[in-house]
Amino acid sequence: MKAVIITAGLGTRLLPVAKGTPKVMLPIFALGRNGKLCLKPVLQLVFEQLHDVGLEEFCFIVGRSKQIIEDYFTPDHDFLAHLRERKKTEQANEMEDFYKRVADSTIKFVNQPEQKGTGDAVYRAKNVTGNEPFLLHMGDDLVLSKENSHLKRLIRTFEKRKADAAFLVAKVEDPTSYGVISGKQIAKGLHKVSTIVYQPKKPPSNLSDVAAYILNANIYQEISNVKPLAESGEISLIPAIQSLIDKGGGVYAVELEPHEKRIDIGNAEKYREALNTSHQFFGGEEHR
Repeated sequence: MKAVIITAGLGTRLLPVAKGTPKVMLPIFALGRNGKLCLKPVLQLVFEQLHDVGLEEFCFIVGRSKQIIEDYFTPDHDFLAHLRERKKTEQANEMEDFYKRVADSTIKFVNQPEQKGTGDAVYRAKNVTGNEPFLLHMGDDLVLSKENSHLKRLIRTFEKRKADAAFLVAKVEDPTSYGVISGKQIAKGLHKVSTIVYQPKKPPSNLSDVAAYILNANIYQEISNVKPLAESGEISLIPAIQSLIDKGGGVYAVELEPHEKRIDIGNAEKYREALNTSHQFFGGEEHR
């Protein structure tokens, strides 16, 4: 299974810092290979999580910050040598560990020249993923869990249910800002989705889509039929998923467990919360 990671957002709610630094490259706390707290870009954590659950082929959907992201995901052996010459052994080992994951992977970069929404971004991966299912991950939204349990559970659900689509969901305080689901709970933490609606004025529940999705290739046909949003002209992924449901497709929502923590860096306040949450998560005794 290939992974598609969307990184092309402008990050307007994080200006002015997002003008020079893509929001997906903003740092949060993580655990280094030496067991100590360190800082990693959100996108690096997303990539490492997916790599560590067995994915080896990656498609990054990139926008104006393409060069910054490409440079970061290109091993810099001169920099490693410089760190070792200066006796920065821990830092060199940390970067080398990341570069090994990169070297073990096949990475492609696909441009999204204009910001036309998540649906448009996903559609641009069509030639890379072909007729196979793929795991879609937002570059600025992730989940922290023990041994990446959230991703393993998502993959297991998609395969066991032979789904057309499966995605993570979490309870949120204000569902009007997200894609919100309703449906039937068929097992603990698992819902068969009957409706998914984007930014509803009257939310059918408080369960919102989060971070990661697994989609069959038939999603591309549904995206091609989605009409752009009237206000922004963007093409949303949500109506395409609803169209799958309307045609009898099996769509499942996998709810986050209490120990699994969502990291969302959509605006300044959420970024502050992301720093606090990641510090608490990786600073706990269970990670020492």
